[in-house]
Amino acid sequence: MADGSAGSDFGPAFLGVSRSLSGREWRQRPAEAGLIRAHMQALNLEEPLARALAARGVRADQGADFLTPTLKALFPDPSSFMDMDAAAGAILDALQAKASIHVFADYDVDGASSAALLVRWFRAVGAELPIYVPDRVTEGYGPSARAFDTLKASGADLVITVDCGAAANEAVAHAAAIGLKVVVIDHHMMREHPPVCAAVVNPNRPGCNSGQGNLAAAGVVFVLLAALNREARRRGMFADVKEPDIRQWLDLAAMGAICDVTGLTGFNRALTSLGLRVMSDWGNPGLRALLAAAGAEPGPAKSSHAGFILGPRINAGGRIGKSDLGARLLSTDDPVEAAALAQELDALNIARREVEKQVTDQATRMVEATGAHADGSAVVVIAGDEWHPGVVGIVAGRLRERWRKPVVVIGVDAVNGLGKGSGRSQPGMNLGKAVQAAWETGVLIAGGGHAMAAGLTVRADDIDRLRDFLNDRMAGEQAAADALDGVEIDALIDPGAATRALFEQFEQLAPFGPANPEPLFALEHVQARDAVAMNGGHVRCRLVGADGASVKAIAWRCADLPGGQSLLSGQGGLSVVGRLKADDWNGRRGVQFEIEDVADPRMA
Repeated sequence: MADGSAGSDFGPAFLGVSRSLSGREWRQRPAEAGLIRAHMQALNLEEPLARALAARGVRADQGADFLTPTLKALFPDPSSFMDMDAAAGAILDALQAKASIHVFADYDVDGASSAALLVRWFRAVGAELPIYVPDRVTEGYGPSARAFDTLKASGADLVITVDCGAAANEAVAHAAAIGLKVVVIDHHMMREHPPVCAAVVNPNRPGCNSGQGNLAAAGVVFVLLAALNREARRRGMFADVKEPDIRQWLDLAAMGAICDVTGLTGFNRALTSLGLRVMSDWGNPGLRALLAAAGAEPGPAKSSHAGFILGPRINAGGRIGKSDLGARLLSTDDPVEAAALAQELDALNIARREVEKQVTDQATRMVEATGAHADGSAVVVIAGDEWHPGVVGIVAGRLRERWRKPVVVIGVDAVNGLGKGSGRSQPGMNLGKAVQAAWETGVLIAGGGHAMAAGLTVRADDIDRLRDFLNDRMAGEQAAADALDGVEIDALIDPGAATRALFEQFEQLAPFGPANPEPLFALEHVQARDAVAMNGGHVRCRLVGADGASVKAIAWRCADLPGGQSLLSGQGGLSVVGRLKADDWNGRRGVQFEIEDVADPRMA
């Protein structure tokens, strides 16, 4: 409702909306007045943009580096990462000894990008680096004794794990027992005691003082490439071979950062911003071929290219196809091979979307029939027979968006009685830590992850026990999460002010992601006209202000929810919050308003 009551500790509710049609409070993103003025003066910015910059925690002395990030200003000393020097030394020792080196990668975009970075560096110094990616269904997540046995049998002497391995203590111990050296490059949460091996590089490793905990694995690998160059230079290895310019591969670092939904601040922001600039040339044959397969036009790369066009297709290989397709695509220099791989991944993505829709529909019906989505519980845990383990994470994310609480979705194999699950969480609720605790107490066979996402393996008979454990464990975080679950707005505008010029002004803050949210604008007293429901449950309409000015708008996956219903009814007097998106067609450069939330001031 929009009842004009005071909001929470964040201050008065914006436009009086203490409870929107999705149940959220609206508030203006807080910003300190002195800092706003400092940004206006130092950077010659107008007040709304300066306010947005201040509201994102950018200090006066950080503004220039934020708007125009450079590697020179923000690149960390590789040696600040625990074990980075040891990792570079072990890899170069093996390279100089002509030992057989393999890279072991996770099957998602971050893993594929990380592997491709290493493959390309090795290729530049005249060496080949074979890629091993475990099958999601038959081998599970991360290194295993079985995988290391396979690599050893193939002649491997050293294995570099990327985007995995930091918690694989037992598997890495097995590798040592069979005479296989291991270097771990990771960024996931890990145990206090790391695997015993040649090196474990992880900015989130206890005791690591790099201050780069927001990096994706691809970002950590990019720093490793700098460390390899530095150590190889010291050893005189570039006397006969040209030193690789790692900047040419920034696009791969950006892919990992965006698709792994990492915090885009500091050095990670520089990697992502500059990486999108490199991506815009579409010099990587795999990315160029995948863009073509998706039917998209080449041009300046945005986060949306990585997150919504390229990323899902690369992930499709690991989800329902061949696990190594993404890494092969990103590392190939052969346009013919790239085109073939891109077509295969695009086809798999189409199949993935169908499987995802089926599981989402089934899970939604099951949960809403029980009322578990609205019963005050901390977490929704839902399981279904033969739900494909490759889509349960996406489904969990969809349902979390819908119900605004953590959701764990589990696919159960009826033959072996095991469930493979994935969860997505709300800000303020650490699902990864709760899942880790469930594993430590014996509720799970395996489990771990981040604050916002986690994966697990559970016996079917223990799913009810898991549900109880997670709800008990996370109940104490619920109140804080509810307080955080507001809509933070940057500025109030009229439909007539929703212009391309305003969009481009705020694009100076891009790339957007965690810790640098995309700007949200509010429209007050508007009517939704010409509203239509589209396939997928989307709603398209025009938002018209009191002066008759309008802006094209779309709201995703909401036709059956209160906000979507209010748009479809065509009622006036609505308040709407959303993002400005580019809307280019046939030379026309316009904008579209992407609706995030709707409030009806008349509803109490």
